Amino acid sequence: MSDVVLESQPDVLIDHDRVEQGDLRTEEMLVNMGPQHPSTHGVLRIVLRTDGEMVLEAVPHIGYLHRCAEKIGEAVQPYQYIPYTDRMDYLAGMNNNQAFSIAVERLAGMEVPPRGQALRVIFAELNRIASHLVSLGTYGLDMGAFTPFLYCFREREMILDLFEAACGARLTYSYITIGGVHDDVPDGWIDRCREFLDYFETKIDDYNNLLSFNHIFIKRTGRVGVISKEEAIAFGLTGPPLRGSGIRFDLRKALPYDGYEKYDFEIPIAEPPGTGVIPQGVEVGDCWSRYFVRVLEMTQSVRIMRQAMDQLPDGEFRAKKGTTVKLPDDEIYVEVENPRGQLGFYVRGDGSAIPYRVKARGPSFSNLCITQHCAKNVLLADVPAIIGSIDVVMGEVDR
Repeated sequence: MSDVVLESQPDVLIDHDRVEQGDLRTEEMLVNMGPQHPSTHGVLRIVLRTDGEMVLEAVPHIGYLHRCAEKIGEAVQPYQYIPYTDRMDYLAGMNNNQAFSIAVERLAGMEVPPRGQALRVIFAELNRIASHLVSLGTYGLDMGAFTPFLYCFREREMILDLFEAACGARLTYSYITIGGVHDDVPDGWIDRCREFLDYFETKIDDYNNLLSFNHIFIKRTGRVGVISKEEAIAFGLTGPPLRGSGIRFDLRKALPYDGYEKYDFEIPIAEPPGTGVIPQGVEVGDCWSRYFVRVLEMTQSVRIMRQAMDQLPDGEFRAKKGTTVKLPDDEIYVEVENPRGQLGFYVRGDGSAIPYRVKARGPSFSNLCITQHCAKNVLLADVPAIIGSIDVVMGEVDR
């Protein structure tokens, strides 16, 4: 009796005509990726709507690291606010210090001495390299490659040693400050920095051999999460995600600050396969392109730093003014090229020493907006590849 039921049961459960017409659907499931998932960068929660292994929709949820950073800027003097900028994008503290300092200086009409500007450029580019090394190393971990992480963090430790020698800190520096830099570099520091650059340049080939041109890595990141030029502009992307889509735009060239117009360097962008060293299996605007732009940017940062050290003038490293700066009844908005894109600070003064309004434009916050668009109809394993290629820092997203 049971045999008869079993033979007839498949015809009852499965309508073969509907299968051929594609009407049957599996049940969808909502999956929380984060806020502590190992393949997400920081306390980011992504709600995935999945159908089997396919991700139909990915919605980012933020705010787990909100600390009222902008409101604090309206309660303290600009000098006191510098340490708070370190903690927004904690992988690029020097660049954050620089952005806020320039905004206050331009609002207050303060001139930075040439030596102070050159030292700012050196430390900003050194921090750009350190930030990109974290991005490269952790991205390799996301894709299942452990060794590049060790290589990248080995070189990053050397950079942190240089930072510690100059300002005593290894993560939150408060070194670039209002009027220039907090202290001059110690004796022998420039020579140590040159030695590091000579060593570091040879290691970029190691990163490429280990990760960039690794066949498995290209398969995981090539033609995944493609963002066209039009989409990059429409979503307000900046930094490597924008240049990874083939758009050659960098504030260091477009709107130079701290003397960047004096340095000769290029703006790397993603190029089609077969162009130069670009391998087959990738596409302009994909995850691999955004990753490789950062590799190329490190080479350009080395180039800028060498010129800055060769041209480093003598003299004062900081404007001769007291710690209290009166902000006029006016407003200003300044953007700089952070490792993750355009970091902007809006400062409004009212004649007192404390800003009336402080607002930050974070590149990670804007770049994260495209997640819902490009992490659609992809495999579940592609979501960490897409998020990692955008390279967000949640302290700056949430603020």
